Amino acid sequence: MVTKKHKIPLVVQAKKLISYFPDSIFTIKNNILIWKGYLQPTEISLKYWIKVVYQREKHPDIYVLDPKPLVLPQGKTKLKHVYDTKKQHLCIYYKDVQEWDEAKFIADTIIPWTSEWLFHYEIWVATGIWHGGGIEH
Repeated sequence: MVTKKHKIPLVVQAKKLISYFPDSIFTIKNNILIWKGYLQPTEISLKYWIKVVYQREKHPDIYVLDPKPLVLPQGKTKLKHVYDTKKQHLCIYYKDVQEWDEAKFIADTIIPWTSEWLFHYEIWVATGIWHGGGIEH
């Protein structure tokens, strides 16, 4: 028997994000949630200003707004595991295997995955080696 998954309302998604990140901001307009907040993967990491754009029936899009541009390791010309280097549009999970859906909280999935991407990004910049796995674009 297939059970129907409950889609979490945008305002509920936003309120949970704000509860985890009180200094963050959000807007909901035309059935699109835009959340902005700081993530710091470790105590010695930079703080990254992140934007999540989530529209019903679509996957959330995640961008690093600051710092921009993100530093690249010596000899590299583009970021690893992004949809667009210039826009700093991150690829944080494999959409085809449905790791995320509208029944999951962004605060409990997308945000930790983004922090993990940032952690692996910092190691990549320091060593030139990407340890975060993933599929090449």
